[in-house]
Amino acid sequence: MHDRLGLNIHRDAWPTAATLAVQRAAGFAWVQVHTPPYALLAERRHALRHARALRSELDGTGLRLLLHAPDDLSAGTLEHDRALDGLLDYAAATGAELVAYHGLNFAEGEGPAAARLRERAQLEERSLIPRLQRAHSLGITVAIENLAPVYPADARRRCHDPLAVRDLVRRLDSPAAGMLLDLGHLHITADATRSDLVGVLTACAPDIVLFHVHDNLGCRRSVDAPGLDPVRLDLHLAPGRGTLPWARVAEVVGAHAAPVMLEVERSHRPALDFLARETVRLLSGAPLAAAA
Repeated sequence: MHDRLGLNIHRDAWPTAATLAVQRAAGFAWVQVHTPPYALLAERRHALRHARALRSELDGTGLRLLLHAPDDLSAGTLEHDRALDGLLDYAAATGAELVAYHGLNFAEGEGPAAARLRERAQLEERSLIPRLQRAHSLGITVAIENLAPVYPADARRRCHDPLAVRDLVRRLDSPAAGMLLDLGHLHITADATRSDLVGVLTACAPDIVLFHVHDNLGCRRSVDAPGLDPVRLDLHLAPGRGTLPWARVAEVVGAHAAPVMLEVERSHRPALDFLARETVRLLSGAPLAAAA
């Protein structure tokens, strides 16, 4: 499991060689770094300068690289397609193996809004096909993520349905495309719809190339906890600190081959060696140990 384990660098932080060395020593084999905004990715000169600096920090650490694309990048428009092309250049320059991407990140609706959603999703899909061909030639896999509402009043988006994301991956039918199954997001959306979380996870498992791992309190039906935002759903807690049923997901995730990337909010993050050790423990089906 340690060979699969990774840790996210906060989007506002620069991953220095010293920081990366600490992560490696704590037992992590992967690191997730957020790319610059999509407007900068479209400007090759600045993007490649940024990419070369990141590669320089990574050299010698032994860490494998996952890039997280800008949250608001959605293929299918001229501006965003230019940025996606730049993202592939950036990934190639940094030596990234995986790119996390928010596909189907469009608000649901009825009537004309539903028709617009279908059209926009079709544009995204058509735009992704040639870029996935290029990603494959570069040895890069694009992992398309299921999302969840951050707050209860947030509009429902197509990407909140993990099976819709899985089906997009299947339609793309590319060796360079796979699903990023975010367990924390799945916990929220399955709880909200009263779906079988493990059933959805199992249905997606053959298409998964990456897991995002963090905990929360589900859709928070009368659930509260001291020291936490009283309304926020997507809390990004350390595994075991929320209500995600780790014993139930461990069998699927533990037996899978995909990397396991921890996305834990910095104010809720324990010591890195403890975080790595207890995540491995949870995903092997063992009970959570008490933090020191």
